[in-house]
Amino acid sequence: MSSYEHEPLSPVFRIDVTAESDSEPRKSKDQVVVDLLRHLVAGQQQQNQLLERLIQQNNAMNEQRASELQQWKEANPRLARSCRAAAETLSRVQTQFLDNLTEEICDSEEGLEESEFILNEFVDRFGPRLAHLNGVLQVLAQLGNGEPAQVS
Repeated sequence: MSSYEHEPLSPVFRIDVTAESDSEPRKSKDQVVVDLLRHLVAGQQQQNQLLERLIQQNNAMNEQRASELQQWKEANPRLARSCRAAAETLSRVQTQFLDNLTEEICDSEEGLEESEFILNEFVDRFGPRLAHLNGVLQVLAQLGNGEPAQVS
């Protein structure tokens, strides 16, 4: 006999392992599967409802942005046309820049693959400029979208 058997145990440390004798009969395996499938379907229906709400909210935000952008364009038609013309010019500049970049990649292919230093130099040289150019072009294109370019 263990010395622990004589000491009273807190109810926290007691585990009841006796079988319950409920009058409720046990469910068959088929019924358990059906119940689980019902729960899964209910969960999927909730997820679908949440996704529909998210889509509606996203659509409302996009419509609001488009409306605000259209109001800005109507309030600033000359600036919108200038943005469009600037975006077209900058797009040509970007195309030339990408041409130079791809040419540099082809010329330095072996060095880029073999040398971490050359790769870092390449990224430092072209990366920030490309990122900023893309950002500016995106803003100008969005502000000038839908307005015909008129060069004065």
